[in-house]
Parts: sequence; C-alpha cells; structure tokens
Amino acid sequence: MSGDPGVGPAHEHVWERRADAALGIAASAILFCMMTLTFVDVVLRYVFNRPLRGGFEVTELMLLVLIFAGLPLVTHAGEHVTMDLIDRWLGARARNALTRLMEAVSAALMFALTWFMWIKAQRIAGYGDTTDVLRIAVGPFVYFMVAMILLSGLLHLYRAFAAAPR
Repeated sequence: MSGDPGVGPAHEHVWERRADAALGIAASAILFCMMTLTFVDVVLRYVFNRPLRGGFEVTELMLLVLIFAGLPLVTHAGEHVTMDLIDRWLGARARNALTRLMEAVSAALMFALTWFMWIKAQRIAGYGDTTDVLRIAVGPFVYFMVAMILLSGLLHLYRAFAAAPR
C-alpha cells in the first residue's frame, strides 16, 4: 500500500466509481443480449430450420462494442497482462521508472493506432460500408473503436505522469 494519501481504490473519485459501474452494467447487458441472441438463433436454426436473419452480424457488432468498451476499463484499472521478468532485480525507483516508461510507450502506441484507425474509419464511412444482411452501417462502429483506443491512450498517458503508480 502506498504511503501517499489520495492514492488507491479507497480514494478514487466518485465519477470513476460511477463510470466503472455504468460500464460494467452496460457490458453485462451486452453479454446477456449476445447470449440470448445466440440461444434464440440456435433454437430457431436447429428446431425450426429457420435461422435468425442477421443474428451473426448483430453478434459480431455487439462483440466489437464489448471488446473496445472494455479496453479503457482495463487500462484504467491497470489490469493489462504484464510480465515481470526483471522486476525482482530492480529497486523500487527503477521499477517505478520502468512502469512509467511502459505506460508512456503504451500511450504512444495507442495514439499511433488511433491515427491509423481514424484513417480506416474515414475510408469505411466514405464508402458507406454496411453489413451484408441487415445493411447496418459499419462506419459508426469503427469510429467507436477509434474513440475507445484514444481514451485508452489518454489513460496510459495519465498513468505515466500520475503522482504515484497505481
């Protein structure tokens, strides 16, 4: 536990707890909808030989939203997969510096990915790409991906320069 007051889960801002709760509820709702949609599609397909029209497309789009909405949550919580191969040989200051460096590198990579995805989103929106069966526009979903990657990059940048690592 850090000796710094105001650092850690007990001292998170109220808006952070509310945002985490709201996004957690939204993720649960999306998972429930995906599960229900898959169940209905399977029953209709194998019992009545009438698959749900566009069910797979909707499932794909919900999965996209679920994954990319979760990216900033994982970043904010500091729960990305990490390897601590050299941490045991480093002192506390060196570990802190390495953590900050990795957060900065992660932020830079997220910003680069944001830029590349923005270009792709503009191209997809410009072409008017839609899903095959239901003709759902794909562009807004790619712009959503861009926004979530950008938010993750900003969170990594914040974590790189925060008063104390979480």
